Amino acid sequence: MAKRAKRVNKGIESIKEEIEKHFQKIEIDFAEGNLERGRYHIKEVDRSLLKALEVKMKILELPADLLDKYRERLEEIKRRMK
Repeated sequence: MAKRAKRVNKGIESIKEEIEKHFQKIEIDFAEGNLERGRYHIKEVDRSLLKALEVKMKILELPADLLDKYRERLEEIKRRMK
């Protein structure tokens, strides 16, 4: 199980990096006025990356604090969009 846990931890770190990249892209898209592409990145984070992160965190029985933080950031961005 240790090898699997190590692999899952690497997966979590990879997903966190991807989420941060998408948040940066969202900020750039909104700054440039490209709202449609920004919405795409929001959906990508919300639908696939956060789900994947949630599954991996459940495997390791980690607290959902990190997920809540990302969801709050995403909701703040959605509010600014409107």
